[in-house]
Amino acid sequence: MKQTITLIIFLALTSLCSAQTFQADFNRYCQENDTLKQRETLLKWEKANPKDPELFTSYFNYYFLKSREEVVSLTTTQPKGESLVLSDNTNKAAGYMASEVVFNSSTFKKGLEKIDEGIKLYPDRLDMRFGKIYALGQAGDWQNFTDEIVTAIQYSKENHNQWTWTNNEKRPDGKDFFLSSLQNYQLQLYNTGDDELLINMRTIATEILKLYPDHIESLSNLSVTYLLTGEHDKGIAPLLQAEKLNPKDAIVLANIAQGYRLKGDKKKAIEYYDKVIRYADDAEMISVSKRHIEKLK
Repeated sequence: MKQTITLIIFLALTSLCSAQTFQADFNRYCQENDTLKQRETLLKWEKANPKDPELFTSYFNYYFLKSREEVVSLTTTQPKGESLVLSDNTNKAAGYMASEVVFNSSTFKKGLEKIDEGIKLYPDRLDMRFGKIYALGQAGDWQNFTDEIVTAIQYSKENHNQWTWTNNEKRPDGKDFFLSSLQNYQLQLYNTGDDELLINMRTIATEILKLYPDHIESLSNLSVTYLLTGEHDKGIAPLLQAEKLNPKDAIVLANIAQGYRLKGDKKKAIEYYDKVIRYADDAEMISVSKRHIEKLK
C-alpha cells in the first residue's frame, strides 16, 4: 500500500513539474515571438498532460496572437486614432493612411474553441472567462462580448464568487474583483461612443442587479443608458435607489442633479447640486456644481 501511495505521489509531482516546464518554455517562446517553437511545445504538452488548465490558456493565447493581422488602409476621411495625412500639391489633405488590427476569423475561432474547452473543465477559472471576454472586445464582437459577461455573472451565483486564477490560485477578493472588472468592461462599451451599444450596457447592468441589487456602479450604469437617450425619469430612478444605499456618494448625487437638469426640473437640480457641494471632496466637482446652480437660478 505504501509503495502504491508513493508511486501516485511521484507521478503527480512528475506531472506538475512537466507542466511547469512546458508553461515556462511556451512563455519564453512567446517573448521570442517564435511561433514554431510555441506550436511544438503545445503539441508535446498536450500529449503529456491534455487536461492541464494552463495548456488551454496557452493554446488560446497562441491562436489569439496568431490571428492578429495589421493592415494599412488609405481613406479620404480621417480615421479614428493616429493616421498619416497625405497632402496634395496645394498642401491640402488629400487622404489619410492608417493601420488597424484585424483578426483572421478561422484562427480566432480556434482560440475561442480552446478556451471554451478549458472553461467547461474548469468553470471557476476567471482568467479563462476574462481572457475570452478581452479577445471578443479586441475583435469588436460586442454581442458575444456581452453574452459572455452575462454568462459569467450568472455563474457567479452558482460558485458564490469562489474564483480561481492562473495555476488554479484562489482569488481571495473574488466578489469585489469580479464586479470591479465588470465595471471596466462597461466602461469599454461606453468609450466606443456607439449609442447602439447602450443596450448592451443595460443588459449587463440589469443582470448584475438581479444578483447584486446594492451594486451602486451598476445602478449608475443603468441610469446612463436612459439619460443618454433622453429617458430622464427612467434614468433618475436607479440613481435614487443608489442614493438610498449611500446618501453621501457625490458622483451619484451629481448624476441625479444632471438628470433633473436635463429633464428641466430646475428646483430638483439645484437641490442635488447643493448636496454635491456638501459631500464632495473633489474641488472641480464642487466648482462645476456651483456654476450649474448659478445658471439654473
